[in-house]
Amino acid sequence: MSLNNPNRIPENYGLRIAASLILFFLIMKLVGLSHHAELRLFNLVILSVGVFMALKKFKHTHATHLNYFRGLITGVATAGIASLIFGMFLFLYMKLDNDLMQSIIDNEPMGRYLNAYIAAFIVVLEGFFSGLLVTFVILNWITTDEVSAPLDTEA
Repeated sequence: MSLNNPNRIPENYGLRIAASLILFFLIMKLVGLSHHAELRLFNLVILSVGVFMALKKFKHTHATHLNYFRGLITGVATAGIASLIFGMFLFLYMKLDNDLMQSIIDNEPMGRYLNAYIAAFIVVLEGFFSGLLVTFVILNWITTDEVSAPLDTEA
């Protein structure tokens, strides 16, 4: 799989976003700030920058054309891939580090009902819907092609 392929933009940028999220998580864990839930907002910043860069790359590789619906698919797919990979990482991490899972169970309001499977699923779901919202906002901020304008005809 070539990550430079213009048809692989969601995979390429999804992997980059996931790597950034994992790195941020590990840094926060190393410096002892992983228990601050407010720092999770930085995950949204990482996701937003990654989706924006994916849409920018899509527009660049497709002769400055960005159809709104194709952009929506690209952005959501990018965020979905990143969220899925990050969720799998967290699942494995919580299975290996019982202290993290126990901390979640002890400190979160609904923690006693959680296990590693549900917690990782919630992270994936949260990332997917955050990506949907971020993509929607970005696509309304950047210039896209007219919906009714076909790409294969010259105007």
